[in-house]
Amino acid sequence: MADLTLGAHGKEESIAVDINARGQMAGIIVEDSGRQRAVLYDQRPIELATLGGSDSYTRDINQRGDVAGTAQNAAGYWRAFVVPHGGTMRDVGTLGGNSSYGAAINDHGQVAGYADTSDGYYRAFRSDGSGEPVDLGTLGGKISYAAGINTHGDIVGTAALPDGYRHAFLYRGGAMQDLGTLGGRLSSATAVNDHGVVVGASETTGRRWHAFVWERGRMTDLGALVGYGDSFATAVNNAGHVVGSIRVGDERRSFVYRDGKMTVHPGGYGLYLVNAINNEELVIGARYAGKKFSASTMISSQPAVVTHGGQDLLAAAAVVVLAATAAVWYRRRYRGIALPKSIN
Repeated sequence: MADLTLGAHGKEESIAVDINARGQMAGIIVEDSGRQRAVLYDQRPIELATLGGSDSYTRDINQRGDVAGTAQNAAGYWRAFVVPHGGTMRDVGTLGGNSSYGAAINDHGQVAGYADTSDGYYRAFRSDGSGEPVDLGTLGGKISYAAGINTHGDIVGTAALPDGYRHAFLYRGGAMQDLGTLGGRLSSATAVNDHGVVVGASETTGRRWHAFVWERGRMTDLGALVGYGDSFATAVNNAGHVVGSIRVGDERRSFVYRDGKMTVHPGGYGLYLVNAINNEELVIGARYAGKKFSASTMISSQPAVVTHGGQDLLAAAAVVVLAATAAVWYRRRYRGIALPKSIN
C-alpha cells in the first residue's frame, strides 16, 4: 500500500475517492470535529469549498478532472454538485424537493445521483451538469438511487419494486432493467464499466450479502468465491477487475477479483475503505492506522499477506475499535438516507 497526499494535517483524516490517468485525485478530509471537506489533488491540494454550508464531500472524478459530490447549502440541505476542472462548484439541483446527492460523473460530464421529489421520495437522476436533473423512475415502487455511470451514459443503482423490496438496476436506452438477485429478496448495484459490466451486492437464499458481477444477463456470485462473511463489490474497471470489502464479524477485509482469481487481503493488510479501481490498476480508498483513516492506494495485483497467530489476533482487536469510528463516519456521510441495515 502507498499513502496519498490530500492535504490533511494533525488529527485530520483523509479518504481517497478516485484517481484518474492524469494523477488527479478526488478525496475527503474529515476534521476532528467530524466536518467533511471536499478536496481535489491536482499537483497540490485544492479545497473545493461548499455551496454555502459547512460540509462537502467528493464521490467521483473523470478523466478531464471534473469532480462530482455533495455539499451543504446555506440552508443546511445537502445538494449534488459538479466542479468542472478549473471551475467553481455548481449546484446540480433537485427533483422538486430540498436535497440531492451526486454519486458519479462520466467523461462527458454527465452526473448520476439521487434527489428527493416534492412528495418526499428519493429518485435516481441523470444530469448533464448544467440543466435540470432527469428523474429515472423506479422498478414499480417509490424509491430509487443511482450509484454509477459509464462513458455511454448507462447508469446503475438500486430501485424499489411494487412490493417495496429493492433490486439492482441498469438504466440504458431510456429504460430501467431489473438485474435480479442471487436468490434473496434484495440487491444493489454500485458501479458499471464501459462494457456494461455491473457490480454490487445481493442477498442470497441464506440471507447473507454476497458481492456480484453482472454481465449480459448473468449474475455471478463473487461471495461464493470468498467463501465466508458478507461481501460487497464497490467498483469495476474496464478490464473487468472488481474490488470490494468483506465483513467477518467486526473485521473488514478487502478483495480484488481479476482474471478469474479472487485475492483477499486480511484486516490491517489491505485497504479498509475500498472506493474505486481505475484503468491503471490502482485500488483507491483508505487504510486505518494511528486511530485514523489515511488516503491510500494499492496495486490490484498485490499478493495477499499470509498472517500467523498473534498477528491475526492483533489485527482483529484493532478492527473492533475502528468499527465504531467507521460507523460514525458512514452515518455522517449518508445522513438523511435510509439504507438497509445489512449494508450500513
